[in-house]
Amino acid sequence: MRSYAFFDLDHTLLPFDTQALFCNFVLRRERWRTLLHFTFLPFALLKALRLVSTVTAKRAFMNYLVGMRRETLYAYSKEFAEKEVMPWIYPELHEIILEHRRANRVLVLNTASPDFYAQEIAQELGFDHCVSTRTELPDTLPLMPHVMGDNNKHEAKIVAMKWTIPELATAVPADLADSWSYSDSSADLPLLKFAGHAALIHPSASLAEIGKTHGWNILTPVRPYDGRLGDMLCVVRQVLGLFKTPHRPA
Repeated sequence: MRSYAFFDLDHTLLPFDTQALFCNFVLRRERWRTLLHFTFLPFALLKALRLVSTVTAKRAFMNYLVGMRRETLYAYSKEFAEKEVMPWIYPELHEIILEHRRANRVLVLNTASPDFYAQEIAQELGFDHCVSTRTELPDTLPLMPHVMGDNNKHEAKIVAMKWTIPELATAVPADLADSWSYSDSSADLPLLKFAGHAALIHPSASLAEIGKTHGWNILTPVRPYDGRLGDMLCVVRQVLGLFKTPHRPA
């Protein structure tokens, strides 16, 4: 069995949440869509109160895309991956991807991000497989686009990955002893434990403690903001289409 390298996307390969970054990308081209966020606000409140699921909130957040033609969305997704995501990929993580490629490991991007742009990012980075949250895309996008199956997070990442890559469905720990997993989040503990080795990117204190017990590496590439507050301020600017620095600072 070949060895694998599994990577989360948001805050792992780059310092941002790509859902917010993609929203910024679209709104900077179609400003009027900012008004559509008003349809998301009730769902944001209900999600904060834990009265709706993450999938429902994710569907509602995508309301800013309502009325967009599917071919336009695909064109935006490709341009987004090429021009806005790639410049922000951590150089250290990009080099790790290349090292795994040179070691002939199978590269798998496993993310909760929507598939319409996750697939394009995976292609730009040279991944062999992309496992993501699947979104139903009719010719014209409706309110609350339908998510097919589960939000690709937690244990769902393993289930979806085994379905996408049949070889992994029967893999036992010994088969994956020379494989690696990378993530920033405790939500990815199933993915991190799936491989024989793992690395954490800017983990929380609690995740770092778990990592120490497993002997996992910890990576802290330079981020373009300071701490959680800085990240939140970037998200606010991105969801309003006001993030005007799409390239990594010199």
